[in-house]
Amino acid sequence: MQNYLIKNIQVVNEGSIKTMDVLLHNGRIEKIGPEISSTGNRYIEINGEGKYLLPGCIDDQVHFREPGLTHKATIYTESKAAVAGGITSFMEMPNTVPNALTQELLEDKYNIAAQTSLANYSFFMGTGNDNANEVLKTNDKRKEICGIKIFMGSSTGNMLVDNPNTLDKIFSESEVLIATHCEDERIIKQNLESAKAGGRILTAADHPVIRDEEACYESSLYAIQIAKKYNTRLHILHISTEKELQLFTNMLPLKEKRITAEVCVHHLHFTADDYECLGNKIKCNPAIKAAHNREALWTALLDNRLDVIATDHAPHTWEEKSGMYEKAHAGLPLVQHSLLLMLHYYSQGKISLEKIAEKMSHAVADCFQVKERGYIREGYYADLVIADLNCPQTVKKDNILYKCGWSPLEGFSFPASITHTFVNGHLVYGNGQWDESNKGQRLLFER
Repeated sequence: MQNYLIKNIQVVNEGSIKTMDVLLHNGRIEKIGPEISSTGNRYIEINGEGKYLLPGCIDDQVHFREPGLTHKATIYTESKAAVAGGITSFMEMPNTVPNALTQELLEDKYNIAAQTSLANYSFFMGTGNDNANEVLKTNDKRKEICGIKIFMGSSTGNMLVDNPNTLDKIFSESEVLIATHCEDERIIKQNLESAKAGGRILTAADHPVIRDEEACYESSLYAIQIAKKYNTRLHILHISTEKELQLFTNMLPLKEKRITAEVCVHHLHFTADDYECLGNKIKCNPAIKAAHNREALWTALLDNRLDVIATDHAPHTWEEKSGMYEKAHAGLPLVQHSLLLMLHYYSQGKISLEKIAEKMSHAVADCFQVKERGYIREGYYADLVIADLNCPQTVKKDNILYKCGWSPLEGFSFPASITHTFVNGHLVYGNGQWDESNKGQRLLFER
């Protein structure tokens, strides 16, 4: 493996920004200091002057569609897009085809990733109403699997879990983190029937009315009530409403929280006003809602009621997103542009670089107890990103790496660019050039 010495770069890490040199050796961060000298030709030197070094982002919620839905995406194509955007590790959801509802099917996904993923990887164990015993086998693999995923709302295949006995069994016996998608299916169905009354043709603008604040709140409240009953380690994904924020606290350090929450970049960026121009492009579950929710999410992110930033990257073909609202698939592709979007908000004075590193790297590692990643520390894996904050980049068809080939951010100009991405010390992406000779590694967890 080639080794690197990054010189005179602004290191963004653990609440501070310092000009440092960083030495990468055998896949790890060997040394961090104000002035490190290279010896002989052992290291390739990178001039970091004027640039920033951040810990590689860990995205705790993506849908990379393999196996079974590879017309939309593959682990290879989407991990490549992720790496180009500064995401060095991902945790992928079980609603592939077949659904990852057995330990064997889950391991099949790990085997695919070992062969093709350019980023580090982990996969959630899937839950249905009738596989609780199989799910709980994950306890024996708690150091090797990121967690258990429960869809407490619509999902693909046999993955809506609405049986109270199943929920009680898993919440009471799981020794690993449970991540939930929280939307109340009963409320959604009632709202849909009301919206269609009189034969009205629905549009994307109806989406936040059908999948409304109450549907999210009631489901999140239910999940939290069960978790508190059993002291379960619960992580609620993609919070999208102001009302839900009252359910979370910032009175405890993250490592002491038993209940944590995630916010996604699209809920921090878009509002319901954007349906007029973008329509089904921003149809996703839970829905992008009225603007007051976005402002509340930002406030909660910055005061630590919301713990991590993710994408819920969910690519669909253009054909699947086009046409009538009710038939259009829900989800949008984001992994290539999530860090860039947060750097845009840094340029707007909305968030600091230190807070970006915290919410997209440090906190994700702490939340999931990821082993030796998420920080720029000596001895840790060298998952690192170099950003040039003075090199604008516009999203165009010809620079979108998602297999689906489109983005809801097409035409948007970012003030910054990702120039280098290291995964386990290997420079996978550097100044537009790719070295795919090394693959990512399976994430491990300190539990």
